[in-house]
Amino acid sequence: MSPDAAADVSDRLEACRTAAERGGRLALDSFRTDLTVETKADPMDAVTEVDRAVQREVIDYLDERYPDEPVVGEEEDALKEVPAEGPAWVVDPIDGTSNYVAGNRNWVTSVAFVRDGEGVVAVNAMPATGDTYAAGADGTTRDGDPATTSDRTDPASFLVHPIFGRSRTERRELVAAVETAMEEFGDARRVGAAQAALSGVACGELEAAVSTVTLNDWDTVAGVHLVRRAGGTVTDARGDRWTPGADGLLASNGEAHGRLVEAFDPADGA
Repeated sequence: MSPDAAADVSDRLEACRTAAERGGRLALDSFRTDLTVETKADPMDAVTEVDRAVQREVIDYLDERYPDEPVVGEEEDALKEVPAEGPAWVVDPIDGTSNYVAGNRNWVTSVAFVRDGEGVVAVNAMPATGDTYAAGADGTTRDGDPATTSDRTDPASFLVHPIFGRSRTERRELVAAVETAMEEFGDARRVGAAQAALSGVACGELEAAVSTVTLNDWDTVAGVHLVRRAGGTVTDARGDRWTPGADGLLASNGEAHGRLVEAFDPADGA
């Protein structure tokens, strides 16, 4: 990497961190207070004015630093998918809004930068727990300390986190994924925030996070980059390299990734 390219990556990582931490602090100010909660597609798909305010805060900051670069985000005033070419920022103001509304600390303010659809830098800030996960040119860190994926190799010892949405179809797929995790791996975990799960894989708290459905870019891009820079492997459900919009996601420590593909490949149920 040239000195200019390295400096650009460093600057963008600092921008990611500042944006995520500013947004996270804004969300934390209203955490465990009385909130007006709306729903989207179903009663469990919550959104609050805080989500919108945090996204505006993050986008305004990024616009100041990098004007004219598009932003992909969950709430209004943002693109809904990562462009195949060029630079883009990917923002989830509060990943885990249902947790946030309930007073559960497992929620994330997530900011990533991609170029031509590939992750460059990413930060997942969890202000309610005090943890910040970051990934740049030098790997992945948790709270400033180097982080790596788990070194477990025996699938029977793996903690597997299923990531699914709330539609009826996805709930059916979730049931199947939990059954697979319990029968063929060590145990299953569900924290209610995709970015928190992927951050957990990146720092060795989980061996894998899996989905057999297409996930939103804002729920995945930052966490995928964290896992890869921490030494892990991320593919789609069939074992091909994961890219935004892929069919399914398997993120793991890489030690038995082929076994995950065998277990969760949707073609096996066709």
